[in-house]
Amino acid sequence: MRMKSSIMLGLTFVIVSSIITRITSDSQAEELLERCSRFKVTTDLSIFLGSVNKTLGDMRKQLSNAQFATTYETDVFGMAQCRNYLSTADCLACFDAGVTQIRRKCNAVVDAAHFIYQGCFLRYGIHNFYKEITFENPVLVCSYNQSVAEPSIFSPIVQGLLTGIVAATPKIKNYFAAGKRQVFSNGATLTVYAVAQCVETISQSDCRSCLTRIYTNLKTCLPQPGGSFAEAGCFLRYSDSSFFAESHITNITPYIGGSSSAKRLIPGIVGGLCFLFLIIASALWYQLVRKAKLAERGDVLRVTQLQVPVIYRYRDLKSATKSFSQDYKIGEGGFADVYKGITETGDVVAVKKHALTSDKAKADFKNEVRLISNIHHRNVIRLLGCSHKGSELLLVFEYMANGSLDNFLYGEKHGTLNWKQRADIILGIARGLAYLHEEFHSCIIHRDIKSSNILLDDGFQPKIADFGLARLTMEDRSHEISSKYVGTLGYTAPEYAIHGHLTEKVDTYSFGIVVLEIISGLHCTDVKIESVNNSLLDYAWKLDEDEKHLDLVDEKLDPNEYDTEYVKKIIDIALMCTQLPASRRPAMSEVVVLLTS
Repeated sequence: MRMKSSIMLGLTFVIVSSIITRITSDSQAEELLERCSRFKVTTDLSIFLGSVNKTLGDMRKQLSNAQFATTYETDVFGMAQCRNYLSTADCLACFDAGVTQIRRKCNAVVDAAHFIYQGCFLRYGIHNFYKEITFENPVLVCSYNQSVAEPSIFSPIVQGLLTGIVAATPKIKNYFAAGKRQVFSNGATLTVYAVAQCVETISQSDCRSCLTRIYTNLKTCLPQPGGSFAEAGCFLRYSDSSFFAESHITNITPYIGGSSSAKRLIPGIVGGLCFLFLIIASALWYQLVRKAKLAERGDVLRVTQLQVPVIYRYRDLKSATKSFSQDYKIGEGGFADVYKGITETGDVVAVKKHALTSDKAKADFKNEVRLISNIHHRNVIRLLGCSHKGSELLLVFEYMANGSLDNFLYGEKHGTLNWKQRADIILGIARGLAYLHEEFHSCIIHRDIKSSNILLDDGFQPKIADFGLARLTMEDRSHEISSKYVGTLGYTAPEYAIHGHLTEKVDTYSFGIVVLEIISGLHCTDVKIESVNNSLLDYAWKLDEDEKHLDLVDEKLDPNEYDTEYVKKIIDIALMCTQLPASRRPAMSEVVVLLTS
């Protein structure tokens, strides 16, 4: 009966989706992205099919009253969004077109689907993607088959309009803005239309960083008359043709303007808020460590949408780890051990147990909680909650099924990663570091990037972990901090290890070393080939000088899997990241561009 009901639900959706109303403007139905992904479905297939259909059905109901929808059924998360200038009928038509295309192009049931149009997008998957703002291959579409009359005038108009709506959109309640700008030149009128939109489940800072990044990419379309850029968390479009009604134009002046007197007040307000934040943070920390007030039991894997960690009952986590059994132990460090935990609801988590026997251990624990409580990025490990008993403090993280990267490079699983997995891991680490350095509200320097601190989920998506040594920097990122050296020899930049000079380029250096390890399958200090200092970096530079880049590639890799020129390019990028002085190293955002261009 369960299978029959799922099949009936599937047939119903196919029939409903095939009888759709046309979207009023063909441009709104232009498809920008179609993606069908397969992962491992852990539930019964009939239950999963029913959840997919219920998710799609519930989102359609929500779109009848709003432009944004999220829903969750058993093991299936869903999200859909229409551009705010679409009518309800056009919004539903766009959504229905997407459902139809999913049924048609994905052929069979898949575990995740993401379809983006000019007028809307819809997405479902088996993991919680509500906070995601990036995905591997963002979508850029330019109108290359057309041209504008006066490019030298048109381009500045577009940039001026886009700059305004990108600045305003994160400050608007539903993260949407539409604008129009006209200029008269040589007896003709040049008109530009633009919209910006973020998904409503991300933070204001994530909306801002997402739009700022895609604006930089969208500018490459100029002076073409139109362009669109779509990311997981935001969308930006401009055109010399109208694609929305005048009534939907947003007055962005209140969000980007302001008097000089108001601007003079900002530093004082910010300073006051920072002081207030410190007081609140101190109070919260006191409650956590000294009073250990316990919150009501919650589903650990559902708290990731909160901006602060949830306090869980110590006895629940002790039970989840079988009293911190050695059989459940999955990692250890100088001040903490990590255990696999299985909660009463069946959720799998990682529990990091700190024994606060020293001031150093206490400082590391406090640092880790403070830094990663508000970090939400697909390539950075997520903190789910905390617990406390006596001298023991516990951190609860999302569980990484495949453990740490070093085990796949030169550990027990050496040689099991194929080239595509390695390339994806390199790009994922770069994106995670770019987020920490440039997209988070403060620049975070990790200080201990190494293969053992890169964790892999069940799809081999990399996550940067272990923030015990991380540091926040000044807003002026060119500022060099003098700091006592902490980290791991072999991965640490010379200017930091020797002189204590700390900038985000220290992480860039470590990233370059990790990339060389990923390509070679060798540990950075355990090279079995003669080199000047018996180091992987020296060996890589020597091969570069001799133009023998490919001698560095892991012998376990199948040569038919990779393009030799792309491998050389990645090796060159890794060496760029290890250059001296530090100023010659690229920013991590530049590394992401180099890897994806």
